[in-house]
Amino acid sequence: MIKELIAVFLGGGFGSVLRYAVQILLHERIVPYSFTWATFAVNIAGCFLIGLFYALSAKFNWSDNVRLLLTAGLCGGFTTFSTFANDGLRLLRDGMPLTSLIYISISVLLGVLAAFAGSAVGK
Repeated sequence: MIKELIAVFLGGGFGSVLRYAVQILLHERIVPYSFTWATFAVNIAGCFLIGLFYALSAKFNWSDNVRLLLTAGLCGGFTTFSTFANDGLRLLRDGMPLTSLIYISISVLLGVLAAFAGSAVGK
């Protein structure tokens, strides 16, 4: 259990730094902040990466520690949106399209409402 936690910890730290670097690169060097391009790019890239890492881990029989470092760690630190997307995909693949649609819709709606509520409470 300790090795798994260390793998997630290390991957998460790297993913968080990588997310910050993308934000700096995009918004301070390439595109002025007029739209949340960095968040958008990170979320889409994270979704691609988590799909790639899960597929490669199955194809090449990666150890649990490597898989955890790259998925829960790196992708989780980079963006939790990647895990959200993968969970929605898993529901689809498990033959539960309606559950997947409900999960995705409610998650997005409640997530935005929770961010609004947190902002209101914080004011």
